[in-house]
Amino acid sequence: MLNVLKNRFEQGCKTSRYPKEEIQLLPRYRGRPEINPDAPSDVAAACAAACPQEAIIPSAGTIDMGRCVFCGTCERISKGQFVTFTQDFAIAVAEKEHLVTSGNLPDLSEHSRRHFKKLFGRSLQLRQVSAAGCNACEADLNVLATPFFDLARFGINFVASPRHADGIVVTGPISRNMKTALLQTYEATPEPRVVVAVGSCTLTGGPFRGSPEITEGLDTLLPVDLFIPGCPPHPMTNLHALLNFFK
Repeated sequence: MLNVLKNRFEQGCKTSRYPKEEIQLLPRYRGRPEINPDAPSDVAAACAAACPQEAIIPSAGTIDMGRCVFCGTCERISKGQFVTFTQDFAIAVAEKEHLVTSGNLPDLSEHSRRHFKKLFGRSLQLRQVSAAGCNACEADLNVLATPFFDLARFGINFVASPRHADGIVVTGPISRNMKTALLQTYEATPEPRVVVAVGSCTLTGGPFRGSPEITEGLDTLLPVDLFIPGCPPHPMTNLHALLNFFK
């Protein structure tokens, strides 16, 4: 016991002070994309042609973050002339159309449904559903329970049963075989309930878009309250979204 206390004292507090203190992510992190409207048209067209997700609309000067997997191909091709990925991890939105952007995103807290805060107060219990995910989004949600992020200190917890939950957090492209299980989980969650879509697969089908075996967008099945783009979204993106939308 003395050794445990000694180690604890030596290690100090490992929990992040976010949101009281800002967090600076590593330079290689790709966050909110910014589009240069003055980029040469041929450069923009080259980026759109090279995008594996068909996420770039050069004529409109926008990028669909719901489709984007943040691979950075467009930034490399244009050498930053057309697309630049910032280190801003605050990229979640409350309306799906806001995912199509030139770089400016609405304030999530201003667009949240205020009654959620009155309904859930300081406690929010969520049931996570992996609908045929690759485990990337799932892993970056699980890491929120580690001492560094410590999601529970904000009154947000992941629970085992949907009957104990205030809502569901869905990851994966929602395969045909998982569709029924997902809908049953949603129905088992008592009202009022919320639905959070995490990752490009859940938002638009991701790399599997066009396959008859998956659902191209959770919003085609259920009313989605919060969209968190990324492949996978960074844990800070998930944390920022949950805190700003529900708290």
